[in-house]
Amino acid sequence: MSAPKPKRTCAVCGVKKPSLKRPKNGTMVCAECFFAIFETEIHNTIIAAKLFKRGDKVAVAASGGKDSTVLAHVLKLLNARHDYGLDLYLLSIDEGITGYRDDSLETVKRNEKQYELPLLIVSYEELYGWSMDAIVAEVGLKNNCTYCGVLRRQALDRGATRLKVDHIVTGHNADDIAETVLMNFLRGDFARLQRCTQITTSSSSSPIPRSKPLKFAYEKEIVMYAYLKKLDYFSTECSYSPNAYRGNARTFLKELEAVRPQAILDIIYSGETFDITSSKSDVETTVPQTCTRCGYMSSGALCKACLLLEGLEQGTARIKLS
Repeated sequence: MSAPKPKRTCAVCGVKKPSLKRPKNGTMVCAECFFAIFETEIHNTIIAAKLFKRGDKVAVAASGGKDSTVLAHVLKLLNARHDYGLDLYLLSIDEGITGYRDDSLETVKRNEKQYELPLLIVSYEELYGWSMDAIVAEVGLKNNCTYCGVLRRQALDRGATRLKVDHIVTGHNADDIAETVLMNFLRGDFARLQRCTQITTSSSSSPIPRSKPLKFAYEKEIVMYAYLKKLDYFSTECSYSPNAYRGNARTFLKELEAVRPQAILDIIYSGETFDITSSKSDVETTVPQTCTRCGYMSSGALCKACLLLEGLEQGTARIKLS
């Protein structure tokens, strides 16, 4: 008669039955220990990178999706637990995508009540006179993500300016950053390759610092956290994103992760340590200017958003984009 199999217990507490295996390292843990580990790792990221100082007003870029919902939940929790002394806000962008953003914003409005955080929603229609539905009708599905990315970055800045915040935090996770590293490498965009792994960024055209507290959090663990915590989030993919170039990098990354889960962090580390020896002794720098059209900060006479909008209005959108 064979001996009974030993009862498997959580690798952390050694008492409770494991609820899940961490995708990051394969450790079997119970739900309570997973919550503690996940939250502590994000706290350690915040402290190590010195993301905030007491009294900062911080806007969470809230889309209603899993990443920003988990970020808002955890940041509110850590702010109370560790006494960061932050004033937190929710900032949402309505791109004007029927059947997607209008539905996800209803989730954000529920989050506003659930987390008791002030919410500001700004829209493309209000800021630019164009919705993404109208832009896609003009330019098609091939390059629509370029427009949305440029307009969204400026919209976040404009919303943050209205809120008078000191900092914007986004829900970009480890998978997102690793995908961006791969995309920039495949496109030969080495300048962006060196910047995309930075946990905090700012520029002449985006003066309010932006940080990624979830930089080292795996997407699968974010999903597990949201599911086990029963958080209220919107899970439908943007109807205009299937043709995005990022999808190719995402597919490749998932294949690598299946073979070696550590590959995600390895790629981020590669991006962080990548160095280019330039033959030029002087690096050109851009002087902050004011956009002659909208009055917003820019690196040229016209900001990138206004260049794209000008092309749309003149019917030369495809030319402006090329």
